[in-house]
Amino acid sequence: MTAELIRGQNHPLSQVRLEVRISAGTPIVAGATVGDEQGRILGVEWVAHPGAPTLPGLEVSRQAAADHRLAVDLGAMPESVHRISVLIALPSGVGGPVRFGAVAAPVAAVTGLDGAEAASYTITGLETESAVVALELYRRQDAWKVRAIGQGYAGGLAELLTDQGLPEARQLADTINEAVSRSHSRSVAPPPPRTPDGDRTRRTASSPATAQSTSPYAAQGPQDTPTPGAPEQQAGSVVQGGQGTGSAQPASPYEVQDPQNTPAQADPPGTPQPSAPGPGSPIDYSHPNRRTAAPPPAPPTAPPAGSGQAARPVAGDATGWSMDERLYNQVWGMFEDLARSVAAYRSAVDFADSRLEKEIDMALADPRSRVGGRGEAAREAARAKQAQLVDQARAALDRDLSQLTAEAEVVEPALPLSYARWDNPVWHGYRVPMEMPMALRLGDLRLPESSELSIPMLVRLPLERGLWIDSGGESLDGSLLDSDELRRLAVDTAVTHAARLLAVHPAGEFAVHVIDPAGAGATALAPLVRTGVLAGPPAAGAAGVADVLSRLTQRVDLVQMAVRGGAADSLPPDLDTAQQLLIVNDFPHGFDDRAVTQLRYLADEGPSVGVHLMMIADREDAAAYGPLLDPLWRSLMRLTPVPDDHLADPWVGHAWTYEPSVVPRGSQVLQQVLSQVAEARRSWNR
Repeated sequence: MTAELIRGQNHPLSQVRLEVRISAGTPIVAGATVGDEQGRILGVEWVAHPGAPTLPGLEVSRQAAADHRLAVDLGAMPESVHRISVLIALPSGVGGPVRFGAVAAPVAAVTGLDGAEAASYTITGLETESAVVALELYRRQDAWKVRAIGQGYAGGLAELLTDQGLPEARQLADTINEAVSRSHSRSVAPPPPRTPDGDRTRRTASSPATAQSTSPYAAQGPQDTPTPGAPEQQAGSVVQGGQGTGSAQPASPYEVQDPQNTPAQADPPGTPQPSAPGPGSPIDYSHPNRRTAAPPPAPPTAPPAGSGQAARPVAGDATGWSMDERLYNQVWGMFEDLARSVAAYRSAVDFADSRLEKEIDMALADPRSRVGGRGEAAREAARAKQAQLVDQARAALDRDLSQLTAEAEVVEPALPLSYARWDNPVWHGYRVPMEMPMALRLGDLRLPESSELSIPMLVRLPLERGLWIDSGGESLDGSLLDSDELRRLAVDTAVTHAARLLAVHPAGEFAVHVIDPAGAGATALAPLVRTGVLAGPPAAGAAGVADVLSRLTQRVDLVQMAVRGGAADSLPPDLDTAQQLLIVNDFPHGFDDRAVTQLRYLADEGPSVGVHLMMIADREDAAAYGPLLDPLWRSLMRLTPVPDDHLADPWVGHAWTYEPSVVPRGSQVLQQVLSQVAEARRSWNR
């Protein structure tokens, strides 16, 4: 089964003879650098590139191409080699695109010699970059892993190689570009688009975005320009945010865009992506981790023939093997529909504004029309045309919003427990589930043009990356918030997320640990403590921090060794096999250097073996650590306790306003749910 990676995520490799396959939809250069345990390149002779394509255990392509296969034999690597960085770059001086933001998102996959994929990674979020570190193969405790990097460089290969520690970076970059220029006449052209397999489209009868739009302008800005001949990615690819080249559905569709959590040009969850569909085009609507077509849902109720009305929306009107999966896919489709509709509206408005400026400039260029009634009439005519275009675009958007709102009104009440808002009546009939759900609701997403319409923010389970509840920052209008109030809200938000995670898992399948070194979150954490759902009392002081971190890191090590050795039955009988969530409040208070290292290890290695992290922290409080903690922040999905526009969709990169999931004021639903979870936990332990 292919592991679909997001930025910063890693995956173990079970074979030593591998291929790294790169697909970009446009000719690119592929290479690799070999480094030691600290990541330092051993010298220019340890860079594989078109001018010197072979190294011990490594061979790369000799020319620019849209598709590459890099041969890797990890068993042939010298003992001093601990890291292999796979590089891609747009060739310079040979024409073609000069930045990755103008082409389809590159896809990197690690496969065995039989072609079976071990892991794949779609490099999204690129804009002005012309060179990227795509993947890293690294040695850890005599075993090899692959990590999704996606670190981009606007300065091209020279800047990339300089960052890798090569003093001769500029000369080597020139050598590579010269080698590519010599072989450019033999470059491989992009392959034609693949035909989608199976039934992978959302039903047009209830899809607002697939209805014909009257807006004549496609949402194809500089970050969303379709590339002729770009390959379409197979269903199942993962996108973690990005800019405008669209894709098959990611495991997590949200990417942090806040400058405090910008991914290392390297989260969420989920590939060359199809560009904004034209009128009447089908939308790729496959389930992100399923590669076979699901049984089609029941047909929606159609209006009378010739009525001119849109089909009435139906909850679960999407492909899927279960109603939960259909609803998940339907919510995903609504998210994509709204993103594309707003993109089309913004594009039309931009066109109208640019046309207005052009026509006014033309009028002013004629000396006879600069003054007097003739000039004013020309300007008024230009303004009238601009207003007409904007009104047409707004009418098309309002129509789409009306259809989406009608669909949301049907879908929201039908959502299962794990997808539902806290004010949904489904919570009042809560019973501890027998099976783990496929996804979890973390809040809602809105766009400025659709303030009355919100889309549930769903993430796949088990969590592929940790959560960071940001307890510092500003409000949407830029005003500073009271720091104490913001910290309290952050802990409240963490408790709400933890309660939902506990509620949607079967009894005994999810355990929560809390680190609160100074007891600053005692009041907000009271519902978890009072009901007895925690695995133990919140850890306090440096000793408590060290104890919890040591136990969880030991668990990660034990499970990793058992899995790697194929001896899961050899785990200690007292090991808790449930999914584990560690909530850390007030970081880095109470953390020494060893504890910080252990926390980074849990964030990096924990999710693959069922140990997840939820941080409640203000990044400024940890500023003393400098860049040491940058990988930690990048590995976590940033959420906020107040509305904040820091998340982006993977199609056009809109800045979506995230609104946290909140329990209604005065409601006892959280207490009631946690009490049932605690009772089920006690019964399970007996």
